[in-house]
Amino acid sequence: MTITAIEESQRGAAKVAGFAGLFTMAVVVFVNFGIHEPLIVAGNAVDTARNILAHERLFRIGIACDLIYSAGLVVLLTALYVILKPVSRGLALLAAFWRLVYAFLWVLMTLNLFETLRFLHGADYLRVFEPDRLQALARLSLTSSSDMYYAGLVFYALASTACSYLWWKSQYVPRLLAGWGLISSVFCAACTLTFIISPAFTKVVNLWWFDSPMGVFEMALSFWLLLKKLKAGVPAKVTLRADVYGSRI
Repeated sequence: MTITAIEESQRGAAKVAGFAGLFTMAVVVFVNFGIHEPLIVAGNAVDTARNILAHERLFRIGIACDLIYSAGLVVLLTALYVILKPVSRGLALLAAFWRLVYAFLWVLMTLNLFETLRFLHGADYLRVFEPDRLQALARLSLTSSSDMYYAGLVFYALASTACSYLWWKSQYVPRLLAGWGLISSVFCAACTLTFIISPAFTKVVNLWWFDSPMGVFEMALSFWLLLKKLKAGVPAKVTLRADVYGSRI
């Protein structure tokens, strides 16, 4: 009867993962609701262009924060790999790769924002286009960034699903928390894939519901890793055969 020991490197990685999870979440919430939400007007390219040009410094701060978020994701996936590798090295590596794909797509999405600024400033080689067309192109580049997000979200949800299964299997965290992560991650992946195949799916399930349950899990898990200790796995049960050991007991 053996108990899975928690290595010191795993304990340190848990603190790093907890901090990185909360930090990246705070950054992305700040960018989305503190910067993009006030500046980008849905369905109105003219007002969106006017807002971005009037608050270009704020828009560029958002770009910088997005790059910081991407770097934080790499720190997070590395820490999670260190924690979960003893449970299943192959699955932990696959989860890290899927999260890396998401981080890469986020970088591409961020670089797309520079293209938005280029359209709005109207470089010399863009003067063949009228201002209203440049504004439309700028709004189009913002829309393509949104498409990249949902493409990346599939990979993030798959990574979260794999990690949640490893959390469940290892019992490093409460199984109730791991179970919620597993269900919410599968739900997010299924909803996002369905949305990509059929955009009308948003009439059934609102876009906010795709990743919100998974986001709650990620936040709760981050707090747990930061404030609590990883629990050692439950020892395996040993069944004694009566015909062999009965006379010795």
